[in-house]
Amino acid sequence: MAEQEQKNLEERTIRAEKDAKAIEEELDKISKGDLSYIGDPRLEKLYSENEKLKHRLVILENAIKAESSGSQKPAVSKEKKLPTLITDINSVEGNICIVDELKNIFEFAIGSAYPDLEDPPIVITLSGNNPKFGDYQCNSAMPISQLLKAKNIKSNPREVANNILNKTPSSPFIERIEVAGAGFLNIYINKTIAEHVMNCILRFGVKPPPVKKERVIVDFSSPNIAKEMHVGHLRSTIIGDSISRILEYLGHDVLRLNHLGDWGTQFGMLIAHLQDKYPNFKTHSPPISDLQAFYKESKKRFDEDEEFKKRAYACVVQLQSHQPDYIAAWKLICEVSRQEFQKIYDRLNINLIGRGESFYQDRMDAVVKQLKDGGYLEEDEGRLIMWGDPVKKDGIPLTVVKSDGGYTYDTSDMAAIKQRVEEEKGNRFIYVVDAGQSTHFVTIDACARRAGILKNSQKIEFVGFGVVLGEDKKKFKTRSGDTIKLLDLLEEGLKRSLDKLIEKGRDKVLSPEELKLAQEAVAYGCIKYADLSHNRVNDYVFSFDKMLDDKGNTAVYLLYALTRIRSIARTAQISFDQLLAEVDKTGFKFGHEAEWKLGKVLLRFPEIILKVSNDLYLHSLCEYLYEISSAFTEFYDKCYCVEKDKEGKIVNIIYTRLMLCEATARVMEKSLDILGIKTVSKM
Repeated sequence: MAEQEQKNLEERTIRAEKDAKAIEEELDKISKGDLSYIGDPRLEKLYSENEKLKHRLVILENAIKAESSGSQKPAVSKEKKLPTLITDINSVEGNICIVDELKNIFEFAIGSAYPDLEDPPIVITLSGNNPKFGDYQCNSAMPISQLLKAKNIKSNPREVANNILNKTPSSPFIERIEVAGAGFLNIYINKTIAEHVMNCILRFGVKPPPVKKERVIVDFSSPNIAKEMHVGHLRSTIIGDSISRILEYLGHDVLRLNHLGDWGTQFGMLIAHLQDKYPNFKTHSPPISDLQAFYKESKKRFDEDEEFKKRAYACVVQLQSHQPDYIAAWKLICEVSRQEFQKIYDRLNINLIGRGESFYQDRMDAVVKQLKDGGYLEEDEGRLIMWGDPVKKDGIPLTVVKSDGGYTYDTSDMAAIKQRVEEEKGNRFIYVVDAGQSTHFVTIDACARRAGILKNSQKIEFVGFGVVLGEDKKKFKTRSGDTIKLLDLLEEGLKRSLDKLIEKGRDKVLSPEELKLAQEAVAYGCIKYADLSHNRVNDYVFSFDKMLDDKGNTAVYLLYALTRIRSIARTAQISFDQLLAEVDKTGFKFGHEAEWKLGKVLLRFPEIILKVSNDLYLHSLCEYLYEISSAFTEFYDKCYCVEKDKEGKIVNIIYTRLMLCEATARVMEKSLDILGIKTVSKM
């Protein structure tokens, strides 16, 4: 029976080789100058048939080898599971990610065309501004061609592209696909799907794309008690808030944590100084709103006065023993500091749950016991240390227990990750801290995994950022070299934004209330946007002049653009309810090419949101916002929304264009909200 099966396989192989040879001869004629096939649809068929036959040959040859080696029967290839595709346009909402669906479509096509390839690359890219290259491209043909060559299957990228095209199923997302150049597949998006999405945005708002929900802990801001927040804290606060906003928008369960530095030896000197300067602090609240000055005074005494230093250390012992008077003094200092921090958070509209290092003190004992019992700690000059990799011992180990038996920031961070895994049930742990701490968090991740605290499904993500520079390209400080107080910085922003609005004559057309709202939106928006619009890992220069520029990729430009879009409907004297009634009656349709160009940009919102939520680089969203405003400007220059006669009387309203204005405004507002930037109706 086995002999008969092998004989049948060999006969089929001979027939396939014959067919392949005939096709090769035809293709050879073309390569030698026979132009009779140019423009002939048979050419594409020849390429496709040739590719199929090559695959059949490989499969048959492998089957013969299996028989020859004594196999009982030919190996059965595992059936590849292909993705489920969207076929009904009515099942699509305004939150669909076009790129994800295109990836599914081409995964299906490539899986059908090349079922024997394991994990073939699915490469979908945006085509750019040249319409002849389509809206998107599938660039999988070239890498697949290389994979086939590695399996001794002759092919070229154009043949592969045509084979993929032949297997691509019809989809409401795609108008047409063209093979171009060496094997690019140019994809043209169907206007019908885009019109449907615009209708959804108008009816239901800007909905998030569907994702698998996670419990996410975002650790950001994290100033130290009794110290001023500096620009590094400002960066962490702004970036961390926006990351939290985008994850919350997607429906994740987000815990925003402010890991305050509220424990340690420095509190001994602060408590001792408080006892000396305000001995009745328990009955009369001391006037120490300027904690920076208070801290400097206590530090000076600590450095210069040996008696005071001894008392400070004694205070630490009393505090760590939870002696009531010392706990009361500590709480007072912490509360004053928290109130000062809250002034910053209120102005910037930041919500956080304060959870200091003190929260983890009792939990440190548990984590140290776990690490000791597991044999993860090594003695080193009286300390107990832990390596992420005990064999290589690269980098710097964690100091879990000091030589005097005390704990460290490393111990606190290990206790924190254990608490966040076990008590908070987190899946994803995001730390927004300056780039200089990257090595520390790599070590924390490695040690937590080694100890079994972190599982494979859980991940620590380090969101590092660069330094804020002054216009002299040095660290951003006052002229005297002191740290800039953030409240002073925000006040300066308010002053400059008001000057800018007055310079533009906005005080003449806005009410006092509207002017104040615009002033705050511009001041705080420009500070946030200047930070977020830069790649966070790079340093950036803090310049109010650049931030407040109303041209280019700035918050001011975008806020002006948005208010201009909103003013179009007011000019037309059309309410949203009237517009919605028109949508229900006629629906939305793209007409002019500039409308379609803007529509395609708006379609990419879910794609951008998913990208940023994964890589946590917020400048991509800023660049997208600027792209929307640029596309809208081109649309507005070429397409009248409201037509007036010479007397200024409205003679025609193009409702579909007002609908496009509304959809644009909604996407921009949602994007700005994710960046933590407030919008105003008038500016």
